[in-house]
Amino acid sequence: MPKVTVLVAVYNAEQFLPECLDSLLAQTLEDIQVVCIDDASTDGSLQLLQRYSARDPRIEIIPLAENHGQAYARNQGLKRARGEYVCFLDSDDWFSPDALQLAVDMFEANPATDAVLFQVESVTDAPAVGPVAASPAGSRYPLPPFDALTGEQAFRLSLDWQIHGVYMIRTSLHLRFPYDDTCRSYSDDNTTRPHYLYSREVRQCQGVYYYRQHPSSTSHVVSVRQFDRLRANESMKKTLLAEHASPDIIRQWENTRMLVLVDCYMFYHVHGRELSAADRRYGLSEMRRVWGSLDRSLLTSPQVRKFGYRPMPRWWMFRLQEWAYFTLRGIMGLNK
Repeated sequence: MPKVTVLVAVYNAEQFLPECLDSLLAQTLEDIQVVCIDDASTDGSLQLLQRYSARDPRIEIIPLAENHGQAYARNQGLKRARGEYVCFLDSDDWFSPDALQLAVDMFEANPATDAVLFQVESVTDAPAVGPVAASPAGSRYPLPPFDALTGEQAFRLSLDWQIHGVYMIRTSLHLRFPYDDTCRSYSDDNTTRPHYLYSREVRQCQGVYYYRQHPSSTSHVVSVRQFDRLRANESMKKTLLAEHASPDIIRQWENTRMLVLVDCYMFYHVHGRELSAADRRYGLSEMRRVWGSLDRSLLTSPQVRKFGYRPMPRWWMFRLQEWAYFTLRGIMGLNK
């Protein structure tokens, strides 16, 4: 049985895929299973994967006939995972050569640890030519200093992403909480947070995950997909309720849902004219539906008592508040 299974979801990644795969084949930990799921790519990604798999049997390929999105693709790979631990690597990113070994060492030195975070280095416009750089110019994700967190501590820190969602996890826990594929975008966050919440301990290692930033990523593009965050958050709430999370956790998540609703309204206020009329109507209907679904008895955080963040008793009052709040912020140049 391999020590680690790495899930690589691939969609039209031919340009960057060699860097990704080369970084896995160069790992100091050789006892790995690499499951590459081709999500119906239309470029040469599948053919490239086949060439790598013929060269190294540790690379396995799952070709999908239709495109379903990253979460669905990863779940297909998770079904085939044989490793004691699992992590993902996006097809345009790469690992430092010692990343997997350092994560495994942390698990084996701490038997109660269920998740180990990598260090994340963001790299903008990294070239896709030549060997993978050992230390490309970029910015390190500023994790708070810690040796070990309880699962609840890690969950709380993940709500506003004081800790990120790039980690290795015990396969047994990952199988309990596979990837949430209810939305095309943002629902993968709903996998990270239960993983943290139900871990006994969460630690970090010094292995580096190099994250290639793209201006065309979902978070940077004006798209109706931004409103997927609302449904993704609803899906997460259902998971917490089904798992009988504590009332305090449910309360904190409901406050997070309120803050995301306001954030989505800022997106609508600032970029609404760049969306089609149909997309604007959809966005408004989603926000109104979520506003109506909020449990106001749980909205107790100081943030939701401030102007601009109050749930308000009527939808038209909420919209008026948001219009006034973000208009004033726009005048001051704060809507960014």
